[in-house]
Amino acid sequence: MDALGQAVVDGATPEQLERLDVPSEYYAAHLHRDDVDMFRGVADKDVRKSLRLGRVPMPELAPDEVLVAVMASAVNFNTVWSAIFEPLPTFQFLKSMGRRGKWEARHDQPYQVVGSDAAGVVVAMGDGVRGGWRIGDHVVVSPGYVDDQDPEAQNDSIKSGTLAWGFETNFGAFAHYCVVRASMLMRKPAHLSWEEAACNPLCAGTAYRMLVSEHSARMKQGDVVLIWGATGGLGAYGVQFVKNGGGIAVGVVSSAAKEELARKLGCDVVINREELGMAGYNGDDPARTVEIGRRLGKMIRTQVGEDPDIVYDYVGQKTFAISVFVAKTAGTVVTCGSSTGYQHQFDNRYLWMRVKRIVGSHGANMKEQLDCNRLINRGQILPTLSTVYPLDEVPEAVRLVQTNGHAGKVGVLCLSPEEGLGITDPALRARIGEDRINLFRHAA
Repeated sequence: MDALGQAVVDGATPEQLERLDVPSEYYAAHLHRDDVDMFRGVADKDVRKSLRLGRVPMPELAPDEVLVAVMASAVNFNTVWSAIFEPLPTFQFLKSMGRRGKWEARHDQPYQVVGSDAAGVVVAMGDGVRGGWRIGDHVVVSPGYVDDQDPEAQNDSIKSGTLAWGFETNFGAFAHYCVVRASMLMRKPAHLSWEEAACNPLCAGTAYRMLVSEHSARMKQGDVVLIWGATGGLGAYGVQFVKNGGGIAVGVVSSAAKEELARKLGCDVVINREELGMAGYNGDDPARTVEIGRRLGKMIRTQVGEDPDIVYDYVGQKTFAISVFVAKTAGTVVTCGSSTGYQHQFDNRYLWMRVKRIVGSHGANMKEQLDCNRLINRGQILPTLSTVYPLDEVPEAVRLVQTNGHAGKVGVLCLSPEEGLGITDPALRARIGEDRINLFRHAA
């Protein structure tokens, strides 16, 4: 470990950190452009074969950027996509970004440091950084990389083409250091450890926009919300926002163990996918879609009394046709991803004749992220961290998510030498309760 990183780990003061030089290179989990064809014709695209570990050059900071010493990070499914080079190699994103100008050109490298969630300590700043940020601040990173010179960004940055940091940009979170714009910083929740704080921003912010924001489903009190993958990273935050907002959460999960976890999380109704007869179903059989949809709809009406007002779908190809079928008349299907495939087939009659809506949602703008972070700071939304890996085992951590062997979020310790560090408000933590904060850890 370099001197600056060691000083952060040792708890150096801001004044001490300011006196230390930024290293010329740093340790990171990364992909390499030479590997983009390695999975052609391969059935099992094992991310452990493409994710590399080693040192990479330290980029120069732009005037509006900060360097964060990453104490902890967390795995999102976008790293799986990056590491299997699908639906297209993310090096194409970096090349496109590199054409924008001097500072963007730094991102177009033969390597890409991936990872879109981080909690850490500010250790260097460009000379144009404002907003009250100081060396030594404890922060979490919003994953939205925004072009603040795009006029549409002043309305809703997601509509202006916000990039996903560490996926569509370089210098991401699975490393000892990461480079982010100052506009991406949020104050770290003081009652959470580094790894607990790191697991929240991407999934929690995405779920907030999908369900709560005026830009997506606009959930209201009493809404019945069907949540596919209710104990997954996105699903578990979705359940919490439904319950926080006075909704009725219907969770679909894939195992008996996840059934129990979904109930503890707050689901009013829990349905095991096996009960629906979805084995071997890929979303492309109209007759089976209707069969499964009717079965699912009957289960929900039996226990709740009505069809879902909102269906929350990030699973994609295997579930989307059912989502469209099962949503109530004039209901909404909100989607933000497709972890089982991007080609969605559905019977449009059930959409147009029953005046339903499909809403695409992607990430969150900074106002939504800050509103979400406020709820996390107050203990109203809890981390979903289930297990933690060291940085050297990032390939195994990403493989766990790739094979859906996890619940909630999978954390990664970067500079932090052990779990449980970084808590600066133990009194608030005690009021919230260890059992609530560690719900997913206990389940794991």
